[in-house]
Amino acid sequence: MINVGVLGYGTVGSGVVDIIRDNNGIISGRIGDEIRTKYVLDLRDFPGDPVEEILVHDFEIIKNDPEVHIVVETMGGLHPAYEFVKACLEAGKSVCTSNKALVADFGPELIQTAKDHNASFLFEASVGGGIPIIRPLQSSLNPDEIEEISGILNGTTNYILTEMTQKGSDFDSVLKEAQALGYAEADPTADVEGHDACRKIAILTSLAYGKNLDFHDIYTEGITKITDRDIAYANALQAKVKIFGSSKKIGDQVSAMVAPVMIDAANPLYSVDGVFNAILVKGNMVGDVMFYGQGAGKLATASAVVSDVMEAAIHMDKPAGVQWTDEKFSLVPFADSKSRFFVRVSGTAADNAAKVKEAFGAVKEVDAGFADEYAFVTEEITEGAYEKAAETLGNVLNKIRVAFA
Repeated sequence: MINVGVLGYGTVGSGVVDIIRDNNGIISGRIGDEIRTKYVLDLRDFPGDPVEEILVHDFEIIKNDPEVHIVVETMGGLHPAYEFVKACLEAGKSVCTSNKALVADFGPELIQTAKDHNASFLFEASVGGGIPIIRPLQSSLNPDEIEEISGILNGTTNYILTEMTQKGSDFDSVLKEAQALGYAEADPTADVEGHDACRKIAILTSLAYGKNLDFHDIYTEGITKITDRDIAYANALQAKVKIFGSSKKIGDQVSAMVAPVMIDAANPLYSVDGVFNAILVKGNMVGDVMFYGQGAGKLATASAVVSDVMEAAIHMDKPAGVQWTDEKFSLVPFADSKSRFFVRVSGTAADNAAKVKEAFGAVKEVDAGFADEYAFVTEEITEGAYEKAAETLGNVLNKIRVAFA
């Protein structure tokens, strides 16, 4: 019998309890032992819920019970999640979490603490919800050098951009719809400003190379400046606007960014719409591999957590190793990163064509039927060169990076 303590009985925590109960026969058969939820920790009471029988309000009960072998953390946030997780690891209990903020901030430390106390720290559900990506990076793709990772890592922003593309709606209107449908939080900042995707690409990149990419160091740009006119220009280019978290290995450094990107139908991520997520990984031997599915949701995320519980149970005597040290990865200076840019400027073509050519060199003009502005796509240039040219023009309305020929 392997006993589990669950910290937090919210959406994901209750999903974990449901899966362990409803799929117990399948789970037990696959790991060769029975898994049981012994405790659930929450500050609230749940009258009439079967969880009442195992509900506790004191963390110390779980930490100090030697019969609890694995702890699931689904509280969210950094504190007290960090303190509880570290205490469990120091007590020799393996921990499985869906908490991306915890993993992004304290991943290397908690991995090392787990190793020091013969335990596992696992976090498959912290990126991509129910999409298997972390374990494949650590096992299936082990023979490869990972050259590039790019992904649609946030379902809220992908839903908003999809609705803007398909209906021609403006950002504010679609955001309100997303909130009404439960796809966006009352405070959507972490999603729409790209912070959620930033943490996720930092985690994936760190795992791909075994060093620490601090998410605070990654250039991050959200979707709040994307307008219905930007979408119209994308349509004119037979492209879509997506927000990517991406990283690319360049020598001994990594170039990383979170930002909106225009992609065309040749990109495998072009057809990933709605609340779905997808992650494209390029290995030097395997080539392109794409992971696709629901990036959030009660049972999808809980399923990934329970897969970690099973992994920890299988490795009770020899903890599952995660390669991620606190040695910092060197980032390519952002100003040296290269992209092509779609740019909109105020004024007519007659007003701007010569000035644009002088500032940017050869460009491809884009016409979406707006007489009061001029739009174009640049050749590949550095971020620093773009900023200098844009400053010279002085009338840029918006810019979006372009990822097609």
